[in-house]
Amino acid sequence: MNIIMLGAPGAGKGTQAAVLCEHFGIPTISTGNMIREALKNGTEMGLKAKSFMDEGKLVPDEVVIGIVKERLSQDDCSKGFILDGFPRTIPQAEALDKMGVEIQYVINIDVADERIIKRMSGRRVCENCGKPYHLTNLPPKVEGVCDDCNGTLVQRKDDHPDTVLARLAVYHKETEPLAAYYEKQGKLINVEGKDDVVSTTKLILEAIEA
Repeated sequence: MNIIMLGAPGAGKGTQAAVLCEHFGIPTISTGNMIREALKNGTEMGLKAKSFMDEGKLVPDEVVIGIVKERLSQDDCSKGFILDGFPRTIPQAEALDKMGVEIQYVINIDVADERIIKRMSGRRVCENCGKPYHLTNLPPKVEGVCDDCNGTLVQRKDDHPDTVLARLAVYHKETEPLAAYYEKQGKLINVEGKDDVVSTTKLILEAIEA
């Protein structure tokens, strides 16, 4: 079973990918991990990616696609895989199709921008031990103080509302059109992202196993 996860930043697709990976016994493959692995192993595409990264440039599509192709050819993908973070654009999706990779399900986790901004802007992390918190869903016992080590809780730059808005704008422009692309292929499953992981997982599995 080959699956692609779609969803805006903060929609929880990474968490859902990890849950589905365990449920189906197939690997989750994220773009970032793929590139790091290719760099570590010194593969042909990994070395190409390194040349761009060393110059502070974005890794171009053809190199990312080459890394994806290398990764999907590994033995642990023989029974299926979950792609998280790839494809991000229509050209990447078209390249995946041209590679002959057969995708059964594209799961689009739908969460309104307002909920994502509220969800992400409420995140805090201990600057000392790294323990995560949320002002609404997982608050500390004492405001601004870590329960475990008494460290100061801070907001990551990525979780600042302005940053979240900018990331959402990029998503809507570049990645959101993939939903229509895969809907035309009859592979899209739209799932409303709930606030708790278990409820969202239940909806996904019901759609896949229907």
